Amino acid sequence: MKSTLLFLLILALSPAIAQKYKAEGGYVKFFSEATLEDIAAENNNGTSVFDQGNGNIVFSIPIESFEFDKSLMKEHFNEKYMESEKYPKATFKGTISDFQNSEGVQKVQAQGSMTIHGVTRQVSSEGQIEKKGDQLRMTSTFKVRLEDYKVKIPRLLWQNIAEEVEVTIDFQYKPLTL
Repeated sequence: MKSTLLFLLILALSPAIAQKYKAEGGYVKFFSEATLEDIAAENNNGTSVFDQGNGNIVFSIPIESFEFDKSLMKEHFNEKYMESEKYPKATFKGTISDFQNSEGVQKVQAQGSMTIHGVTRQVSSEGQIEKKGDQLRMTSTFKVRLEDYKVKIPRLLWQNIAEEVEVTIDFQYKPLTL
């Protein structure tokens, strides 16, 4: 009787467990094309949880983990623009619609609230999810206006930093195990 009860409990819980995915070491890149100099930075420390059952998704990106070609750029980025001691991470919390739990690549839409530099705004972005076996890969490229998140560009540097940056994400998800 105990083994039958245990089997039924495991069977009942397994769909709920299988519906949640976690990504660690997610890739985020931003690119700023400006008149005098292009600026790019990469970050491999993003984390995310996705619940395919209800479409809920959360991302967290540590700001200080962005790496630049020049160390001075990283210093200015963290101290002058992003104030990463005060605002240590960027986050997104929302839902993904149109996801079908089937093999292959599919286009999806994400809607929710993105917080950068202490400012939260409602956003919507297209992306894609590729499912292979029990793993997912989510990718998206979208634009972020610095002014929308109160990231100030000094007048002297307006030709060095674009008002809008392109952000690319690439996260590999595995089933979340309890």
